[in-house]
Amino acid sequence: MTAGSASAGVTAAPDGGRQPIAYCPYCSEETLFPREGGGWECHSCLRAFSVSFLGLVNPAGGEPR
Repeated sequence: MTAGSASAGVTAAPDGGRQPIAYCPYCSEETLFPREGGGWECHSCLRAFSVSFLGLVNPAGGEPR
């Protein structure tokens, strides 16, 4: 995130977990704000979404472990 970004105040994940996402997956803007329940909203394209970690990928293929 850039220093002058509108989302510069977002410094932690809403649940206190992993590093927050930096860009909207739909429009690539940085105007992201946390939503209740762990989601995110983009003030540029007005989309709301969530990101989840499914697990580590098995190098031999198949489902995440």
